[in-house]
Amino acid sequence: MRFTFLLVGLLGVHVSSFQLRAGDERPNFILIYTDDHGHADLGIQGYEKDVRTPHLDALARGGVLVKHGYSTAPQCVPSRGGLMTGKFQGRFGLDNNGSSLEGFDRETTIATRLQKAGYATAQFGKWHLGPTTAIPKHGFTHTFSQNAQRPFSSNITLDGKDQPMGDLPPEMYHIDGCSRAAAAVIKRYQDQPFFLYIAYRAPHTPLDAPKKYLERFPGKMLERRRAALGMLSAVDEGVGLITDTLKASGLSKKTVVFFSGDNGAPLKIHKIDSPLNGDAGGWDGSLNTPLNGEKGMLAEGGMHVPFVISWPGKIPAGQVYEHPVSSLDFAATAAALAKVEIKPGDLDGVNLLPHLNGEKAVAPHESLFWRWTAQSAVREGNWKLLRGGDREYLYDLSVDLGEKHNLAAEHPEVAKRLREKLTQWGAELNPPGLALAPMAATWNEYFDVYLDGKTPLPVDGGPKAKTKRNPDSWEARNGSSVTRDGIMEIRPEKADRPTFITRAGLSLSAPLKLEIISQMANGGKAAVAWRETGDKDFLPQRQKAFTMADGEEWQTQVVDIPTTGTLIHLRVHLPLGVVWVKSLRFLSTR
Repeated sequence: MRFTFLLVGLLGVHVSSFQLRAGDERPNFILIYTDDHGHADLGIQGYEKDVRTPHLDALARGGVLVKHGYSTAPQCVPSRGGLMTGKFQGRFGLDNNGSSLEGFDRETTIATRLQKAGYATAQFGKWHLGPTTAIPKHGFTHTFSQNAQRPFSSNITLDGKDQPMGDLPPEMYHIDGCSRAAAAVIKRYQDQPFFLYIAYRAPHTPLDAPKKYLERFPGKMLERRRAALGMLSAVDEGVGLITDTLKASGLSKKTVVFFSGDNGAPLKIHKIDSPLNGDAGGWDGSLNTPLNGEKGMLAEGGMHVPFVISWPGKIPAGQVYEHPVSSLDFAATAAALAKVEIKPGDLDGVNLLPHLNGEKAVAPHESLFWRWTAQSAVREGNWKLLRGGDREYLYDLSVDLGEKHNLAAEHPEVAKRLREKLTQWGAELNPPGLALAPMAATWNEYFDVYLDGKTPLPVDGGPKAKTKRNPDSWEARNGSSVTRDGIMEIRPEKADRPTFITRAGLSLSAPLKLEIISQMANGGKAAVAWRETGDKDFLPQRQKAFTMADGEEWQTQVVDIPTTGTLIHLRVHLPLGVVWVKSLRFLSTR
């Protein structure tokens, strides 16, 4: 009798769980996010003949191809912060990759909102919003954060089974692994609502497409282009696996799929076809055609991205949607469809469903706004005002999507109205304003070339890049250095012996800080050591230890140098392995 009661009880739980899904009209959500993916590189766009993305094209034909889809920033961290919260990231101090994550950590993500509403939630691939071990704290029941061929944080296996949170060794190419794990989670939760966030690290550098994907693009072409197309082909194959799994599970009509990029492709102006091995920076092989500009700019090429939405049976298929749409709209749409209560001011996006199913003919947004370091922009209808430092540009995107003709002088009244509107919006941010720093030399050059039509400066680079001394006179010891495209690459002579870089002939007064913008496969312990006037050697008390972070994006770290006199010689001791340094500069703390 006791056994019979227990069996009936267990069956009752199972039936109850199934009925919850069967009677739950709320859809599933799958958010697919690519990395440094140029606007052109989606086959259905029709801009580049060498792109092949049949599964993504099918997703667009079965739903909506958004012609004017935007991310919230031309850089990885802020755009992901906006996406996850549904709130413009400048409201909580996440303006760029070097910003503190404290504000983001206090925000509520769409994953948390859906999790509290009864959704199973899972994250796959690149996170870039803090430690990957902390991803579950942001609302994800499961994480499989593989974005390279090295151990990664995960609390599920490749087949979607639970494991204690810890490092999981890569069993597959990172794009394929994320796709397979996502498909497994779909099968696992086919009887209850779920939200999957699949953030492929593609085609972001380092370009690492396996042979099977590279072979899909034979013939003569730039190798970095071939590698990018190979990585995007892996993404496309993953999308095919995911949509096939939905179909086989009977979930196609119960699932809303969003596909978008985090920002435009980095072209580095010259699109140099530098060697793939050892080059963590440079052009990623993707293209922004027909847009002007690139990653790091609020020109269209920086944040006008591939964008597709699909919900079979609910959103009419075959649409090409012309009104501007923001990545902020995902959270607002998901919250509305999941019947999640949202308080005023919680989200900056719009529920897109009424606009895509024909209920509303008006544009979802009256205006879209952006701020990124020294740049800001507003789009209202077809008018766009773009500011960079003291420069200002006005474009009519209906006839000039490539932003070649600045109309600010011809339409001063439009420029004034949009400037006032942008200024009012900027006052709401934290910190307020339209610029948080002066225009750096790199962005001034980008604006010179792309928006002002000046001839770009010549560079050394590509296969014939020459070794040269760093212009700031930093030199490598216990290793060698080479500068390509403004990036200093430092390689150790021996794998078990760390390198250091040194600079002499200084005369810097206390107090000081050293800002390092670097990138490496493996972070680790580092230190600065220095000599002051009168020191014949490097003394034990004149050193400061710190830790350098790893990651696929540039990491900015500021190290205090507690000098007491005039600093004349500095060494930076680096972690083991290859290190790429974009910038080393001294900051006065006075």
